[in-house]
Amino acid sequence: MRVIIQRVLGASVTIDDVIYSQISHGFLILLGITHDDTKEDISWLVQKIVHLRVFNDENGKMNFSIQEVQGEILIVSQFTLFASTKKGNRPSFVFSARPEIAIPLYETFIDEIKKTGVGTQTGIFGADMKVSLVNDGPVTIIIDSKNKE
Repeated sequence: MRVIIQRVLGASVTIDDVIYSQISHGFLILLGITHDDTKEDISWLVQKIVHLRVFNDENGKMNFSIQEVQGEILIVSQFTLFASTKKGNRPSFVFSARPEIAIPLYETFIDEIKKTGVGTQTGIFGADMKVSLVNDGPVTIIIDSKNKE
């Protein structure tokens, strides 16, 4: 499982020219799922995300987690995070999980984030979405559950 976490002042998802979901300050999370991801990947990522100290304290140092600043999370499925560009110029998505695998894991990820008490909004899996954000910092973090550095 791979996520791109962007600290935002605001973010929204628009579908068919209608705002479907939006948040104020917090995280926009782009979530990619691959074939061998499991609930263990979800548990590890959720704990890492909600305890990630990337929000500024009174001295401008990144010391606070999303829970401490009462931020929100907007989760958007993003199968292209597992794109392979090794051959040619057209990306291959053979490493992205098929919907029958990805959808239940996506839904479980959302449920586990919600259980932490952080306000959570989502896009719609597989929909053509327009994602808008104001990146704060900018702070952008990439985490892969298979590469626990």
